[in-house]
Amino acid sequence: MRKILIVDDDQKTRTLLKAYLEKNQYEVRLAHNGEAFLAEFQRYAEELSLVILDVMLPDTDGFALCKTVRRKSNVPIIMLTASSDETDRVVGLELGADDYIAKPYSPRELLARIKAIHRRTGIDSAVAPRYYRFVGFTLDTVERTLSDPDGQPVALTGLDYQLLKYFVEHPGDVLDRGVLCEETRGRDVGPLDRSLDVQISKLRLRLNDGGKDPHLIKTVRGAGYVFSADVAAAQV
Repeated sequence: MRKILIVDDDQKTRTLLKAYLEKNQYEVRLAHNGEAFLAEFQRYAEELSLVILDVMLPDTDGFALCKTVRRKSNVPIIMLTASSDETDRVVGLELGADDYIAKPYSPRELLARIKAIHRRTGIDSAVAPRYYRFVGFTLDTVERTLSDPDGQPVALTGLDYQLLKYFVEHPGDVLDRGVLCEETRGRDVGPLDRSLDVQISKLRLRLNDGGKDPHLIKTVRGAGYVFSADVAAAQV
């Protein structure tokens, strides 16, 4: 169960967050004010794995909503605020929020906070998909194997697997070199270290994606890499 309810009065923010989180296999419900949030919460309370509350809303505030949610549910809560005042953060946490993010923030930072909360509550471990399928390939995260469109096994090293798994978990996202190195090696690398680029070149060859114009793992000059294939995640 990875259903998230977000209340934010900014339509652009709501739309961007919904698109970003859905790319990362979360189901997202949206509300534009407190009244709409409470209606959605009443409807989906038993299905929610997390709630994201904007502090400033046109008809109420996130603190009041946090109190209401806590009277009825232990669902994890992340609060968002444009204020840099530490008092707001302390009040939110004292009311029962699990985490607090100040605006402006990046969607990637919010995703990291969501994942951290889900790991602590055991939600991600219970529902993490086993299979990722893309352009005929199937990655099995239990057996740690990859099969090609003909069903034949593709040899992967440990680093190949870790790198590919992170790519298929974040399709369409531009991933910088530092993030990829942290995820696959547990450390960042300097600007002159080309080990990641060599590893990606090897992975491209395993996916028949070599040559001068790769279609699956694309280089975004000055930014990093993006896995451009459509990915379907499933348990079976």
